[in-house]
Amino acid sequence: MTNASPSSATEAVRSPREVFTAISGLVVGMFVAVLSGTVVSTSMPVIIADLGGTQSQYTWVITASLLATAVSTPIWGKLADLVDRKILVQISLILFTVGTVIAGFSTDTNMLIAVRVVQGIGVGGLMSLVMIAVALIISPRERGKYMGVVGGIMALGTIGGPLLGGLLTDVWGWRSNFFVGVPFAILALVLLQFTLHLPKPQRDTKVSIDYFGIVLLAVGVSTLLIWVSMGGSQFDWDSSTSIMLAVTAIAAFITVEFFVKEPIVPMSLFRNRTFTLSVIASIAIGVSMFATSVFLAQYFQLARGATPTESGLMTIPMIIGQMGASIIIGQLVSRFGKWKGWMLTGSVLTTIGVSLMATLRYDTPFPLVAVYMFVLGAGLGMVMQNLTLIVQNDTAPQQLGAASSNVNFFRTIAGTIGVTVMGSLLSTSVASYITDGLDGFVPTTPEEVGALEHLASGDVPKVGQLPDTIRAIVEGAYGHGIADAFIIAIPLAVIAIIAIAFIKNKPLSTKNAAEQLRDQAEESVIEVAEAEVGASLSTGTIRIAGAESPSPTTGSVTVLEREDEEPRR
Repeated sequence: MTNASPSSATEAVRSPREVFTAISGLVVGMFVAVLSGTVVSTSMPVIIADLGGTQSQYTWVITASLLATAVSTPIWGKLADLVDRKILVQISLILFTVGTVIAGFSTDTNMLIAVRVVQGIGVGGLMSLVMIAVALIISPRERGKYMGVVGGIMALGTIGGPLLGGLLTDVWGWRSNFFVGVPFAILALVLLQFTLHLPKPQRDTKVSIDYFGIVLLAVGVSTLLIWVSMGGSQFDWDSSTSIMLAVTAIAAFITVEFFVKEPIVPMSLFRNRTFTLSVIASIAIGVSMFATSVFLAQYFQLARGATPTESGLMTIPMIIGQMGASIIIGQLVSRFGKWKGWMLTGSVLTTIGVSLMATLRYDTPFPLVAVYMFVLGAGLGMVMQNLTLIVQNDTAPQQLGAASSNVNFFRTIAGTIGVTVMGSLLSTSVASYITDGLDGFVPTTPEEVGALEHLASGDVPKVGQLPDTIRAIVEGAYGHGIADAFIIAIPLAVIAIIAIAFIKNKPLSTKNAAEQLRDQAEESVIEVAEAEVGASLSTGTIRIAGAESPSPTTGSVTVLEREDEEPRR
């Protein structure tokens, strides 16, 4: 048995400066992902209108990326348990950047949807791998302190993104939004290469990747989303087609995961109460989080007639609430080691927030809208990062990648399905409200005739170009329709409260995942040595290393003398 390596001792006493240096590339990579997402959010209504897309295509531009993120997240996480994590982070960042740049050259909505899939695959890697890498470097107890500062940098991208996106759209057009993150992506790749040093996975056997599971997961999640988006229109909800699409591939995937050597979603994780309840809470919270990011831009631009720049400014209360709560609560969790009370408070605030959002109308006073957004943002900020934290705290380090990524996976897939359902409801509600509002309306000018023809096509309207008589009806329809969509999130938010209430209040560990793996390896060596000594005492002889002795007939144990001590006389 050997002493701990010097590098191990160094890792245990890293200064804050050394930690921030180690995670600098990860932070910039996350900043690129956040910025590239938020910079486009306020200009999405303009993009879809310019490309001639419908409300259904608007939803698919969002869900295509979310679907790819959801499917790829557990795959990236499982790969992180098998191969070099640093290389995986770099590959995911490259994929995301390439997809983002190509999206800037989109000529129609279908091309944009296809490229968003590539973006989503990259995001899936960044979102899961960054949290895994941080867990390897920082202990759960100390993580909140560092993630609070990281949250501040993310806040810069989250708050500045919509403002920057709106400004770029108004000045240079929406395509410029897709290119602004490229310099940051290059910087992130350079920093990752020179500052990120992660332990490689300890594998005694050949790496085995569940390719069949990957295919079934992609097919299963995709068919589930198709069922959700087309059910009730292309076919009945209770038709055999619906049932086959929704059940077959998912059931096949779950069955396969029980038998493969390295499953993408290890079913053994669900024996862990913390993991299972965190997944349930993530599913419920994910719908609120993704729905807010998708539909707020539409609310401000289509229901209130704001420009992209104005829309970005109007979302600031939501971002301040979310990032402020994330930073402050992260610091408090690190300082006192208490997390459950904050998470319960956050889940209650989330429920209140989505309930308030369900009361929105096109003429709701903006100060009230700002309060609604702040409450919802604060609730999400208290819950989101801590769900991953408590799962990592209560999971064996050998399954850290799979556990962390699967919490994100279920949150993303729930958000994807939720956004699709809410988008479908929004489309139906808006069409109904516009029809009711135009009942008996007789156009009197060519502009009004042209506006009615455009609305009849189903394309997302450019509200600022509509005649005043029709504009008020359209704004009212979108305001009421978006509020109706948020009703779906209310019962799910209540489920999150219940799930979090039953999670075991386990103290946060003071060791990072790398240290836990090292301790387990040392304990295994001791246990093996003790077992061999016990066996030899009863069946054979003990010989001292370096001493000459006859070979025993039934077994032997070699006692290794420590190099730093003088041999006994």
